[in-house]
Amino acid sequence: MKKKILFGLINLYCLSSLAQQEGRMETDRPDQTESPFLTKLNYIQGEIGFNYEKAQGLRTLVHPTALWKYGIAKKFEFRLITEIVSKETALLIPTGNDIISGLLPVQLGGKLAIAEEKGLFPKTSLIFHIAAPKIASKKFHSSKWAPNFRFVMQNTLTENIDLGYNLGAEWDGENNTPYWIYTFAPGFNIGKNWYGYIEAFGSVKKDEKPQHAVDGGIAYYFSADSKIDFSAGFGLSKKTVDHYVAVGYSFRFSTKKKTK
Repeated sequence: MKKKILFGLINLYCLSSLAQQEGRMETDRPDQTESPFLTKLNYIQGEIGFNYEKAQGLRTLVHPTALWKYGIAKKFEFRLITEIVSKETALLIPTGNDIISGLLPVQLGGKLAIAEEKGLFPKTSLIFHIAAPKIASKKFHSSKWAPNFRFVMQNTLTENIDLGYNLGAEWDGENNTPYWIYTFAPGFNIGKNWYGYIEAFGSVKKDEKPQHAVDGGIAYYFSADSKIDFSAGFGLSKKTVDHYVAVGYSFRFSTKKKTK
């Protein structure tokens, strides 16, 4: 079944034929690969998602994850991430596994444009956040500040196909050893309103086995300023996600009043 899903996405990839609609919103969801494009100046952009995943036999529901962006300069956007989760724990109780719910540590950060695409050199930006250990539900407090960063890059392959990839590091708020992360995702336009991708992603941490996974998804643009998306994926290593599915909605609007 997993192979059929992946092959179906690859076939969909091969059918892409039309150029991307001019001026439409770029988002960081639904894939794990973040986009190097910034939110437009004086625009607020919201990217809301609901995720269900199972990892090592335990289920997690994210309801929702929300990324808020504000274009405060041509080369910089402000970012705020909140995630409300319900997690199944491995602590057995008479009626089954326990469930804990609440707000994960809130992340504040930004995206900085570094370079435009030129020949083989990709369009490049830097994304960074820091999670405050106590700005969260008590059950999810961490013992340390948890920073993360990634260089986000994209090459245009054809009018319809681009290649996005990220490299960076994340800290979990409990120790000083980071997870080194990577993503690799070809994306493609399907007609005027559809977009799709396939992706490989994972992480490596010292003294732990690497974690690798694959996923794919599609998005439909209602307009240049709003879209809905669906994605799903599964792990290739034992300590990563067994499988997940996600659905989301993204939108943007200007904060400047229109002049008559």
